Amino acid sequence: MDRLRANFGFAFTLCIAWTLIAFLILPLLVVIPISFTPERYLSLPEGEYSLRHYETLFTDRMWRKGIIDSAIVALGASSLAICLGTICAIGCWKLSSALGETIRILALTPMIVPPIVHALGMYRVWVDFGMIDSYVGLILAHTMKGIPFVVISVSAVLSNFDPRLEQAARSLGAGPLTAMRLTILPNIWPGVLAGGVFAFAISWDEIVVALFLTQRNVYTLPRQIWDGIQDNISPAVAAIGVVLILATIIAVLGKMLWDRRMAARIRGAA
Repeated sequence: MDRLRANFGFAFTLCIAWTLIAFLILPLLVVIPISFTPERYLSLPEGEYSLRHYETLFTDRMWRKGIIDSAIVALGASSLAICLGTICAIGCWKLSSALGETIRILALTPMIVPPIVHALGMYRVWVDFGMIDSYVGLILAHTMKGIPFVVISVSAVLSNFDPRLEQAARSLGAGPLTAMRLTILPNIWPGVLAGGVFAFAISWDEIVVALFLTQRNVYTLPRQIWDGIQDNISPAVAAIGVVLILATIIAVLGKMLWDRRMAARIRGAA
């Protein structure tokens, strides 16, 4: 009887899990055929397929500008977020006190405060500094939104780091920066990389702050998609969605292959 209940519970849990997976994946699968429609509006293709909307992504000036601007902003914001977030996480880890915890909590506030509040505050400050509709202004804004993710990931890795390694380096004559470069950074790079990926994704996908801080000079991809759905939703939106899905799948597969290669290298060295 107990075994029957256990099997029923496992089957029920499995059914719920697959239902949730289908709920998340099926809408993505619908986007794929829509991107191949020959029409100028969202519709499923009926016997005829076209790549015209994929061609639009590379031939239309506004779509090209959106992709390039998003790449510039996301790369700049994630790079700054990695540097500042890593320094913040290491500093809080070294403090190991109530002050360090307070600083860490303050660094996480961009994740808690609603984006519209960020946008309003940044808009007021950016106007005074003349950074509205500029790459620098949007990169700095997205950096603030990406720092918390770097702080979280690096802090998680630092919680398992043995501080005696740094102390040993200092006792052998290494300065603070040299000790950090030779002992801490090589051991926390997975957390730094993970935080950088999150910061890049947040910047690439961000729309609320971009609507407040940009006009025509900086025109990111989310804003292009937003403007494209105001009157008539172009199937090019579905095409860019498919491209992003493929890029995500390739990145995940690349990460899996890298992990397997590193694991095999470690086993070979052992």
